[in-house]
Amino acid sequence: MKIRPYGDTLNDGATQVSFTLPIELSAKAIQAAKELAKKMGLINPSVVHSEKIGKNFSFFIIYGALNANVDIDKIKVTEIKKTSKSQKEIEEMIKTNFERELIFVGASTGTDAHTVGIDAIMNMKGFDGHYGLERYQGIKAYNLGSQVNNEDFIKIARDKKADVLLVSQTVTQKDVHLKNLVELVELLESENLRDKVILIAGGARINHELAKELGYDAGFGPGNYAEDVALFAIEELIKRKEG
Repeated sequence: MKIRPYGDTLNDGATQVSFTLPIELSAKAIQAAKELAKKMGLINPSVVHSEKIGKNFSFFIIYGALNANVDIDKIKVTEIKKTSKSQKEIEEMIKTNFERELIFVGASTGTDAHTVGIDAIMNMKGFDGHYGLERYQGIKAYNLGSQVNNEDFIKIARDKKADVLLVSQTVTQKDVHLKNLVELVELLESENLRDKVILIAGGARINHELAKELGYDAGFGPGNYAEDVALFAIEELIKRKEG
């Protein structure tokens, strides 16, 4: 089935784009934004908003129509299915399959100072009615907070004898999150720890497919909760134990 963007009428291609140009706001700047939109493939683009956002910088919002479409049936992606298990069911899985607490160590690593994501997964109160891993029986969760460099993260993980490592990345300018995530994998491999832990990445720009490409066991983006992360990690630990 082929689909294209939808606005007022099905498949009308209605599209909105926004961007910043390094130029003072003027009639010429507005026309430049419109010409760029045409080169993006928008039909009859219209600049519906423009404003100065600093010296020699202007911001634009443009409406137009996109003639391109995609065949949704030909798109293949790797994703993790959402869990249907409750916290109690996951706790029972741990009790049935392990004779000890499972150790989860998490942090916002590198220069990333944001903790909303890692807190939502790990802190006892959780997020949006979903309790965090600190509340789970059978899990010992260590939330190291933000700006934890990869070397320190690995040292603490080793000291705690971690089963699962959770890495949150929010800052993505110039792909700094990708460089940091790759560095962590390389350091774990050099320490002969990579195959001894379940390694999970999370963040607004993270998905399962990207995480796998970077050498992680899983990636969780927006809309996932502690039970999703916990279930994946525990099922993987059970597989490794049985294997």
